[in-house]
Formats: sequence, C-alpha cells, structure tokens
Amino acid sequence: MPYIPHGPDEVAQMQAAIGIADLDALFDEVPAQLGSRDLPLPHGLGEMALRREMEERAAANTPLRCFAGGGAYAHHIPAIVWELAGRGELYTAYTPYQAEASQGTLQILYEYQSFLTRLTGMEVANASLYDGASALAEACLMALRLQGEGKAILVPENLLPAWRQVLDSILGWQEIPLLGVPYDRQTGRMRLPEGNSDSAALIIPQINACGGLEAVDALTDWAHARQMLAIAVVNPLALAILKAPGAWGQGGADLVVGEGQPLGIPLSAGGPFFGFLTCRKAHVRQMPGRLVARTVDAREREGFCLTLQAREQHIRRGKATSNICTNQGLMVTAATIHMAALGGDGLRRTAVTCHAQARRLRDLLAEVPGTQFPFPGPFFHEFVLRLPRSARAVRDALLERGILAGICLAEWGMGEAGDLLVCVTELASDEDLLDYRDALLVTLKDLSA
Repeated sequence: MPYIPHGPDEVAQMQAAIGIADLDALFDEVPAQLGSRDLPLPHGLGEMALRREMEERAAANTPLRCFAGGGAYAHHIPAIVWELAGRGELYTAYTPYQAEASQGTLQILYEYQSFLTRLTGMEVANASLYDGASALAEACLMALRLQGEGKAILVPENLLPAWRQVLDSILGWQEIPLLGVPYDRQTGRMRLPEGNSDSAALIIPQINACGGLEAVDALTDWAHARQMLAIAVVNPLALAILKAPGAWGQGGADLVVGEGQPLGIPLSAGGPFFGFLTCRKAHVRQMPGRLVARTVDAREREGFCLTLQAREQHIRRGKATSNICTNQGLMVTAATIHMAALGGDGLRRTAVTCHAQARRLRDLLAEVPGTQFPFPGPFFHEFVLRLPRSARAVRDALLERGILAGICLAEWGMGEAGDLLVCVTELASDEDLLDYRDALLVTLKDLSA
C-alpha cells in the first residue's frame, strides 16, 4: 500500500514492543458503541454511477426563497470572487511557511487584515480563525490572559445559541466561569449587569439573537468602568453602515470578533466559514494565530512575511496563545477578493439595501391580521415576527410554498411559540417580499380553518 508506511512485520514488532495484542488496544478508552466498525455503508460506486446519483439528488432539491439568518446569510457573490479564488495557485495554496515562495498568499492575507481593521476600527487583525464562534472563544481566552486567570466572562443570554454552545465546549471544560447576562424580554436587548463582579470581559453582540442593535456605547463604558474588557461580536457587512467597534463608548471595544461568511462565502449546506479577530496594538502579543506584515528585504525591495506566530507549531507549547493550525486561507482569499471587488461603497450599498428590504418586508407583514413585532427599536436586516399561530407550523406550511420563512425562536429556547426570526438580504426582490406576505395571509387562514 503506497500510503501506509509500515508493513505487517513492522506493525507486529511495534505491538510487541509496547505490549499490545492488536491496534484496537490503542483506543481502548473509546466507548464500544463509538468504536464500532460495522457501519451500514453501501458498496462503492463508479464515477459514472456516482455522478448520476448526485445529479438526481440535486434535481430533487426544491429552490427556496430564504428569509432565515441567525448567523448564516444568503448574499450575492460576484462571479469574479470564486473565478479568482478557484485558480490553482490560490485554491490549493497551503500555509505560507516559506515567505519567498508565498508572496501572493501573504499579500492577500495582509490586504485581508487591512480591510478588517478598517471595518472594525481596530489596529491589528490576525490571519483568520476557524469560524465566528471559535473566534469568540479565542477572544475570551485572550481576555483572560490579559486580565488574569480565574476570572469570569460575562455572556449575554441573547447571544446566538450556537455560539454559546461553542463557549460551553471550549471554555466550560477548562472550568472558566461563564456568567449569564439577562436580556429585557420586552425589548430583546441586554440589560446592564448589576453589581461589580470580578470578571475579565463583557461580550457585546451587535447584532443580537433577536435581530436588535444593542446600546453598545453604554455597555462598553460600563465594562471599562469596572476594569473589564469589551469583546464586540459583529456582522462585518453591517459594519459598512454601523459605528465601528473601535469607536464604541469613550474608549472603544478592546477585542472584536465575528463570522466572515457574509463576505463572499456561500452557505454551502453549513460551511466552511471563517472567523476574524481584531484588537488594540497593545494586546497583540496575546493574539492567537498569526500576523502578516509588509517589510523590505536587504535591498530595500518591498515584501511580505509572517511577523508574529504565537502558536504551538512555532514556539514552545507553554508559551503558545492557541493551537490553531490553519488560517482558513481559501475562505479568506475569497473574502478579500469580495471586499476588494465591492469596495467601501459597494459594501455600504449592499448593507443599505439589506436594511431597506427588511424594513419593507416588516411593513408588509404588519398588514397581515394578528401579526405583531414584540421587540421595538433599531435593527439591521433581521427582526422578530410574532404570529398568532405556532411559528413552527407556519414555517413548515410556508416551506410547501417554496419559502423558508425564518427561524423559530422557541427552538433556541427564546421568545414565545409564535416568534419567528426573519432575515432579509439584497437577494430578496420586491416580488419575493409580496409573495411572502401573501403566502403568510393564506397560511394563517388555512391554519385557522
């Protein structure tokens, strides 16, 4: 076998040396029900048969008009983005360890970092993380290194539930206290925490899980007045029209994280995504991952290099800031091309269109008898629609009409049974919005019959 370096005799010698009867003994701590190899897998197919099966499955998919968001958003991606990102020299590029052979990759990462610092109003951006939720966990660990181990992290209860689950997984098993910050059930927005808890940081979601915009200035100043760091969780597209986190309150946020998927990454049945993290220059030594910098060589020629690599592959494990082993280079390449192609004006126009279409749909749905909007106040392109019937029943009925109507908040353990989180992007035409309203009218009548 060309890809198995050891033959049966060598394997037997190694097993004898360490005193095991077979290779399964190396994994005896894995529960038996998880280690079963008797999987009900079908026989392999040839290329022609496999292609036909995949074509049949694709043809069975029903095109849906998507009004669901909740952290993953359907946006227009210009054709140039993946035409360029799909080129061989970019599509297959690996980690740029050898700077002299990786100038193109390093320049893209440098431009990406520059774009992110401009969007967030911060001084430093790293060369990306796995996804937004794990970027938030890394920011929390970074805050603890800056503030002192043993402190708690204040986590708003209107943070996206999937993100909270990642925090529980990454921080909970390290016995890092996560203290919940309640939100006002009448507005959907965070309440200023009471007291002066000895916490390292306050997480501030902008936008929250109810679609609303938080009072970020007051929350940032509250955290700083208690010697906490302010960790901003943002949608990068929304930053094209919202105040940059670097300008929040009197001193600005300290760390900014988010999910980069709205920047040129298709939904693709759930991934891959990429996360970003930006911070103040004073905190850069505790930033996970790597930084790319622009420099000059011995003959004063401009070039790019990896200038900070505080991870365990580059320095002693005990001094590493994380064990991140990829920079999600392909996703970052696509996002960089996307931002460069649209430019600041293009991003702003896209964000304005998203907001305008969301307001338009909200006004149309207000015409449907029995509907309410429980959370007043500003929003970007998501809002909660309260229905007179079960949101799940309405959503399932609208699916039959080719409309993915939104996310049921009750499935997140939030809101009421009739609450539906609705998202609108620039992909929704006026005809789509009218069809949504008309389909909802008919569906509610049918469910009442």
